[in-house]
Amino acid sequence: MSDVQVRTADWNSTPALRSIRQTVFIDEQKVPAELEWDADDAGATHFLLTLDQQSVGTARLLDSGRIGRVALLVSARGQGLGHVLMRAVMEHAQSAGMTSLTLSAQTHALEFYRQLGFETCSDTYLDAGIPHQDMRWKTADIQTED
Repeated sequence: MSDVQVRTADWNSTPALRSIRQTVFIDEQKVPAELEWDADDAGATHFLLTLDQQSVGTARLLDSGRIGRVALLVSARGQGLGHVLMRAVMEHAQSAGMTSLTLSAQTHALEFYRQLGFETCSDTYLDAGIPHQDMRWKTADIQTED
């Protein structure tokens, strides 16, 4: 059985957060570096997903309830780890008193977020040249596992 953990991580002292985003967004998806790195990182709550003690995923949560920069390395995809990561972010947000969350989803990932209870709330638009739609989730919409 693999050891999967999600923990909050400090932006300034956890280089894996930057490394994963560099690999996924800048190297794979060709997002310009100046669009990937922003001032929101300094004040965000960052999450680091590890698989067998290897850093493989990350996400961030802003105080406004906005989730962003959700990324998994190729080696970690297709194993349900994205749901593990997102559920950890959502549970953290709920325990912090947040009752609704928003995110900007790449359109190829809409179904992934729908499975977590998010609903689309915008038309399609381009962000860094990639089609996106805004999505929202409210506490009452939590999907529980049986």
